[in-house]
Amino acid sequence: MKAQLRALIEQGLTALRTAGTLPADLPSPDFAVERPKERAHGDFSTNAAMLLAKAAKSNPRALAQQLVDALPASDAVAKIELAGPGFINFHLAPGAWQQQVRDIHAGGPVFGRNASGGGKTVGVEYVSANPTGPLHVGHGRAGVIGDCIARVMAANGWDVKREFYYNDAGVQINNLAISTQARAKGLKPGDADWPADAYNGDYIGDVAASYLRGDSIEIEGHVVSGKDDADDLDAIRKFAVAYLRREQNSDLAAFGVSFDRYFLESSLYADGKVEETVRELIAHGHTYEEGGALWLRTTDFGDDKDRVMRKSDGTYTYFVPDVAYHLSKWQRGYQRAVTELGADHHGSLARVKAGLQALDCGIPAGYPDYVLHQMVTVMRGGEEVKLSKRAGSYLTLRDLIDEAGRDATRWFLVARKPDSQLTFDIDLARSQSNDNPVYYVQYAHARICSLLRQAGEKGYAHDAARGDAALHRLDDAPAQELMRELSRYPEVVEAAGATLEPHLVAQYLRELANAFHGWYHASPVLVEDADLRDARLALALATRQVLANGLDLLGVGAPESM
Repeated sequence: MKAQLRALIEQGLTALRTAGTLPADLPSPDFAVERPKERAHGDFSTNAAMLLAKAAKSNPRALAQQLVDALPASDAVAKIELAGPGFINFHLAPGAWQQQVRDIHAGGPVFGRNASGGGKTVGVEYVSANPTGPLHVGHGRAGVIGDCIARVMAANGWDVKREFYYNDAGVQINNLAISTQARAKGLKPGDADWPADAYNGDYIGDVAASYLRGDSIEIEGHVVSGKDDADDLDAIRKFAVAYLRREQNSDLAAFGVSFDRYFLESSLYADGKVEETVRELIAHGHTYEEGGALWLRTTDFGDDKDRVMRKSDGTYTYFVPDVAYHLSKWQRGYQRAVTELGADHHGSLARVKAGLQALDCGIPAGYPDYVLHQMVTVMRGGEEVKLSKRAGSYLTLRDLIDEAGRDATRWFLVARKPDSQLTFDIDLARSQSNDNPVYYVQYAHARICSLLRQAGEKGYAHDAARGDAALHRLDDAPAQELMRELSRYPEVVEAAGATLEPHLVAQYLRELANAFHGWYHASPVLVEDADLRDARLALALATRQVLANGLDLLGVGAPESM
């Protein structure tokens, strides 16, 4: 609907240019077409006249009236009013809402999608956990947010590449190796010789036992095997990383999260990409040496202070491989990059962006886009759930999925804005009540499926053509409200993709389900009047389609029965 109104307004502006009311070469401004907060102000409103009044040397309200007079006639618009200093408010005709139902039927699974991304390539990186233990609930939030960002960007016409960055180098990997070695030698947490920085979870014992048995693990086409040798620390390290990568991949698969590429931090060193990036930064004159260290002049690019790249001992600080990694994304054709991280990474973002700009290789300012998520607090029975015996110090994602189910876990972890702290109530997620949002939305979909089964049991064969032709019979307020909600879906998809906020889809689906349940209780569907029955079935089917489309963007199932 917004696109149709925008086209009408553009035609009106063209008429004003032709008439000389507006300069002939004046481009159209980026005017808004939006839904007013109050229904009394119409279905849509535009500020186009207010933005053009100065160029037209006119009073905004007077120009608004001239624009209204220049608009071509449209069956979709019932009434146009002026408001305030020059807003133009549109009241749509009932037929416009009814046409939305037909459009949904015609679009089916692709209804709501658009081509605004133009097929350009975007790399979406998410989770990117160190392969040092089972995934925790924070990784789960990262996984579902990143996965849903990828889904909504694809729905907006982007060619999406999903990527997982494995931090498989550094101190934490070494701690994993010595922890596994200690277990392989028969030690356990609390023993006098247990390493101070070791990981204490039961899973370390599982890794050590598998290594000593000589188990083989296949990961991305490579096979890593254990052996009965607790002294070979390098073999233990490779086996432990492969073992935990396989476990993490299994947990993510159970969560409905997948990737197109797994990128290893170690490959940046093995392939010389870190050294190459540092040489380029030096060559472009944005570095200097001081105190035996190599510094990047990040203040040239808005950072609050310069940052050390290479310490006096010759090792690199952690943001340097991040610069090399994001440079690789650009070189691999990612015209846009989105990186989803925990909020604790906030401090490194400015220096990574500064490093990319200092390379002066055409990477756009602001590359990559960062989406940061806050921590998750899990509650059960009114008390916080903190520990998992297997992980040792945190609740695992698998624990949460096993308790709450995949659909509820995905919904609850994505349904709020990423930068807001989240309380996950396991009792609510498991409940079959209207207070449980995922149950409420899924039940709306299942209820429509049940309605169709009941129609068949009563011998009512749904005539889709008759239903579409009789949509004018849906003139009651609940039906009108439901159709208005259905018409919002393409706008929500566009907004979620533009702002990288998939929680907008979850919010919308709950509002749509509320409108449906309200209409369902007010309007019996399986009535004797065939025209009215088929019209109501047409509306129900359109609602089912939009519910299914939206749930798919969240990776949540659309059950046919509950």
